[in-house]
Amino acid sequence: MSVAAETGAVMKLLLRTICLPLKEFTLEVDVEIQSQVTAIFGPSGAGKTSLLDLVAGLRRPKSALIQLNDRVLTDTARGLEVSARSREIGYVPQDLALFPHLSVRGNLLFGYKASSNSLFHFEHVIDVMEIQPLLPRGVTDLSGGEKQRVALARALLTAPRLVLLDEPLASLDLKLKAKIIPYLCRVRDEFHLPMLYVTHDPAEAAALCDEVLVMERGRFVQQGKPDVVFAEFSTTLTADGHARRVERL
Repeated sequence: MSVAAETGAVMKLLLRTICLPLKEFTLEVDVEIQSQVTAIFGPSGAGKTSLLDLVAGLRRPKSALIQLNDRVLTDTARGLEVSARSREIGYVPQDLALFPHLSVRGNLLFGYKASSNSLFHFEHVIDVMEIQPLLPRGVTDLSGGEKQRVALARALLTAPRLVLLDEPLASLDLKLKAKIIPYLCRVRDEFHLPMLYVTHDPAEAAALCDEVLVMERGRFVQQGKPDVVFAEFSTTLTADGHARRVERL
């Protein structure tokens, strides 16, 4: 059996009749996602994190049908709501949610789910993320880039069917971003997991993602391949005040 088949890389995520009232607007989404890595792109405060929280089961919508492949996770019409812990979804939130009182090893073992798939074995994940030397250290002693790798490894160790990443590079400077993006590409290519990747940086979306969904004030206003969506940035970007090429890694 191929790696892609083992990990279920082909994804069909239905987000139908999504309605979640927020402070300044209502999140309203009706879309089907089938790409392996999809960027949820838009400015801060557009509703991107709220959408991830709904998929993860961390918020209750006014109405929604959320289905991952053949499994219904939320169906308000039927009163169905699968708990967050039972959704088989790995989530890397903006603040990473690492436990400061635990070592790196302790953080990784929290929620660790033994899997018959060797891709998700503890030794393999820490090898791919190159964090073996960090295991005995406390997370408060880690650099920003090291914390990102630990948080991503912890999500992988739950043997997820889908990974949600909420602006994982937003707190890093350009030099650290350049170091972390190859690890994200490695996860994409090694584990073949479907991912929803929230960002407001076109360069990240273009480098990592197969498809881009552009969100403004709680609604998707554009959907397409990165090179089409970011056509106006065909040569360089000026996000964060720095010019960068838009290239897929």
